[in-house]
Amino acid sequence: MAKVRPGVNACNRQACPSWSAMRRKARQATKAENRPRFWGRHAVAAALENPDRHIHRIWITREAAAQYDIPASIPVTYADGADLGRLVPRDAPHQGIVAEVERLEDILLADLLDQAEDHKPLLVLDQVTDPHNVGAILRSAAAFGALGIVTQDRHAPPESGALAKAASGALETMPWVRVVNLARALDDMAAAGFWRIGLTGEAGQTLAEALGPARVALVLGAEGEGMRQNTEAHCDALARLPISGIESLNVSNAAAVALYAASVA
Repeated sequence: MAKVRPGVNACNRQACPSWSAMRRKARQATKAENRPRFWGRHAVAAALENPDRHIHRIWITREAAAQYDIPASIPVTYADGADLGRLVPRDAPHQGIVAEVERLEDILLADLLDQAEDHKPLLVLDQVTDPHNVGAILRSAAAFGALGIVTQDRHAPPESGALAKAASGALETMPWVRVVNLARALDDMAAAGFWRIGLTGEAGQTLAEALGPARVALVLGAEGEGMRQNTEAHCDALARLPISGIESLNVSNAAAVALYAASVA
């Protein structure tokens, strides 16, 4: 009879037929824990309409259920408002529906640039990490017909319920590219014919004066720190918004103003 040392499980990786199944189950559980939960009418409705979005399950009140066309393939759990409130951050306005979703597949910058059209600005965010700001920027980008947004993968928020709520459905429709090296990405934009304008309050010219070429990439930095020096060095021009009375705008407001200016130029 084989001896088993104290503290060592006799069911090792080679001998135990269920080891791989146990590992697979653990990975699936970890993955499920990392899935974002969206809440609110606009965020969940847009996710349901997006063929590229996989929805794992939905919790919904019976009153809200009549407002949605939920495919039979999606598991649905009926719950009251208090139960839904325990599935989302405190005081989050779930509006009677919560969905557990899979994050969207990554988009390559080269593929987005291949779809470039004149007078469709591209928005570049240099380490803007607040999910509410990025969500609001996605919403403005959709409203003004932007080509998409580009962020650094390590210095941007992941998909989340708060971001999807702030985007009000635009997370599902506005292309979002995450890159490893933002400076290299800006070089690729230049090669694709984009005029890269970095927005900074210290610039000598206004955005209206910097606009001109048909293809524009608008580059915005994080609140407080602004654009990094290396990012500025990869811009063709620096410009400021013509504001007075305050030092600066919130980055999402600045993005909306800049997108409007580019859309009417």
